[in-house]
Amino acid sequence: MPQPSASFSVTVRVELDDPRGIAEVTRVLTERGAVITALDTIESRAGHLVVDVTCNAVDEVHADELHKALDALEGTRVRAMSDRTLLLHLGGVLQVASKVPLRTRDDLSMAYTPGVARVSEAIRNDPAAARNLTIRRNAVAVVTDGSAVLGLGNIGPAAALPVMEGKAILFKRFADVDAWPLCLATQDPDEIVRAVEIIAPVFGGINLEDIAAPRCFEIERRLRERLDIPVFHDDQHGTAIVVLAALLNALRVVGKRLEDVRIVIVGLGAAGVAIARLLLAEGVRDLIAVDVDGIVTPDDPGLDPARREIAEASNPRNIRGDLPEAMEGADAVIGVSRRGVLKAEHLERMAPRSVVFALANPEPEVDPEIARRFAEVVATGRSDEPNQINNVLVFPGFFRGLLDANAREITLAMERAAAHALAAIVAPDELSPAYIVPTVFNPRVAPAIAKAVAGAITDS
Repeated sequence: MPQPSASFSVTVRVELDDPRGIAEVTRVLTERGAVITALDTIESRAGHLVVDVTCNAVDEVHADELHKALDALEGTRVRAMSDRTLLLHLGGVLQVASKVPLRTRDDLSMAYTPGVARVSEAIRNDPAAARNLTIRRNAVAVVTDGSAVLGLGNIGPAAALPVMEGKAILFKRFADVDAWPLCLATQDPDEIVRAVEIIAPVFGGINLEDIAAPRCFEIERRLRERLDIPVFHDDQHGTAIVVLAALLNALRVVGKRLEDVRIVIVGLGAAGVAIARLLLAEGVRDLIAVDVDGIVTPDDPGLDPARREIAEASNPRNIRGDLPEAMEGADAVIGVSRRGVLKAEHLERMAPRSVVFALANPEPEVDPEIARRFAEVVATGRSDEPNQINNVLVFPGFFRGLLDANAREITLAMERAAAHALAAIVAPDELSPAYIVPTVFNPRVAPAIAKAVAGAITDS
């Protein structure tokens, strides 16, 4: 069941005729499932009290129910209710800050005209100098068309902007990478490719984000062919890397080897294709992919090139049918699909000591409590459950490594190296069914991944 979280945190300003009524206010909120995190007195005098009560709700409907419940109390009036998440985003969450002081005329003449002309001349004479003499050496473009945003779907570029801003601050917080959100008002692959091409001189890397399959495959392929900087679709490769890291550790917990296990991937969109590709490169021998039409096979005429590649490289036992047939004897299932796809009867078919990754957000493919009845290790994409599989574990450090090494492309070797580095953060004596990946705030994560990526570049 969904739990109250800070993502639906609200502050309610309540006016009370009797200060003793505060106990009733907290009782009503608690009984209706709110988690109170703060209570502040705003006004206090005889026979009158105004307080701000901050609490976590489950969703907007729940928050509205709390508002109505408080308004119904005798001697109590709700003056206002504010959504703390919306307030946090007022004016956006990004800003541009200067790295150099502008206090004197000398400062101005070096940072801008006339001195800056000498820098431009140096780059004109040696274009490669742009990497050292401009922001390019530490700059990433976060590019989206708004067609596949989180669990919201095709919401367009303007509505996608808050998500891309959030992505940018994660880059800065965890790897000191300067990232710019670029939300394009087009969903035409030709226009997206051209738009990224013409802004590429500013950046050292391109992070494609929340672009729907199958056009995301084409856009990434064409940009990789045309640009001399790395192009990384986080929904594909970031997800695949963290899934491989988590799976390596989960299999250590249950005492199984990657090359011996049977793995089912449910959902063959952008993430599913990338996960399958990386697992096969890592040495998985028995992998079955399942989409809305059932088990994916090479003779399906409706497959696009990316999915056909997976169909031809997987399902060595030539299993036919739907999800129940795929799940028979499976050691691990990786869900990158939608809420409710996995049922208890599916999990019953799995091998003993199984692993379940239910990664759909915000609601997983199966309730984690149900999954834990059948599987020894369960992971989701949620922050309120153990073993959160989150791309933020990967992309900041991955780009840090790419930028530091002046990389021009991305390879499977880099992705595998990053996954192993992430998995190694969890020491053998720390591994448990409830701890297979480090937390996003572990300070060792980004440096370890950056070092692994740079090392893979050197090796190649």
